[in-house]
Amino acid sequence: MHAAVVTAFGNPPRYQEHPEPVARGRDEMVVDVLAAALHPRTRSQSDGSHYTSTGELPLIPGIDAVVRDPKGRIRYTVLDDTTLGTMADRTVIEADRSVVLPDGIDPVLVAAAMNPVMSSWVALRRRIEFHRGQQVLILGATGNAGRMAVQVAKQFGAGQVIAAGRDMGRLEPLRALGADVVCTFDELGRAGDVDVVIDYVWGEPTARAMMDVLTARADRAAQLTWVQIGSVAGPDSAIPSAALRSARLQIVGSGIGSVPGRDFLEELPKMAEAVAAGGFDVRARAVPLSQVERHWAASGSTGDRLVFVP
Repeated sequence: MHAAVVTAFGNPPRYQEHPEPVARGRDEMVVDVLAAALHPRTRSQSDGSHYTSTGELPLIPGIDAVVRDPKGRIRYTVLDDTTLGTMADRTVIEADRSVVLPDGIDPVLVAAAMNPVMSSWVALRRRIEFHRGQQVLILGATGNAGRMAVQVAKQFGAGQVIAAGRDMGRLEPLRALGADVVCTFDELGRAGDVDVVIDYVWGEPTARAMMDVLTARADRAAQLTWVQIGSVAGPDSAIPSAALRSARLQIVGSGIGSVPGRDFLEELPKMAEAVAAGGFDVRARAVPLSQVERHWAASGSTGDRLVFVP
């Protein structure tokens, strides 16, 4: 078979021949990959920078995919940490880490949507106590996961969703997806007494944003839960000590480790049902897996999520 193979961290994967996968465990099966999306998590997997990286090479990247099982059923699957990922003609999955999809589903749209939906969905459902009517601020709302977070928060009954980003031209369309307020990072004083912040940015912008949000609060004794999910602006953020002393601020992370794997798996059927029912505005662009090296460094400035197909 053919696969996208990483042989050196820092270099894009190359499309080349690779040995066929073999199912060894009782619950394992070899499946045909129909669509595998290129997520930020997949990029960090392939360059060895993700905190779960074992440093083992060579590896086939890809943490999830839409696949066809030996009985012809279409499934969405997530993989455990493995060097045999989903960016290949075939891979090995565990049945209990997948969910069967409805007939007629578009594999490309599901592959593009599930991972970015999952980040905010699991955070609000499993990492914190989120209640209908709460106000949610999303930092980095113009990214793919941020766009989904706007829609997830609305579906979960947020009283107000505030979408924040750098480019007002990309923020304005988020109103049609459920954002009640859009603002740049320089306008976070408009956020008011939000209850939850979903942060895909981190780095220096978060340090400034945190102080701006806290300063603007009318009631600093009201609980503010800051959920750190992504770090597109950098892995480190210099949080001022005053931020923790001057307000009732709770900072938590949401991801692999802070949320048990079983919690992710228990949410899969509900997420897949929502995506399959057309509950999200999905931007996807399918490209042949054979062109993986050419497209790997694509910036994604159009907002489309790249999905590799056979």
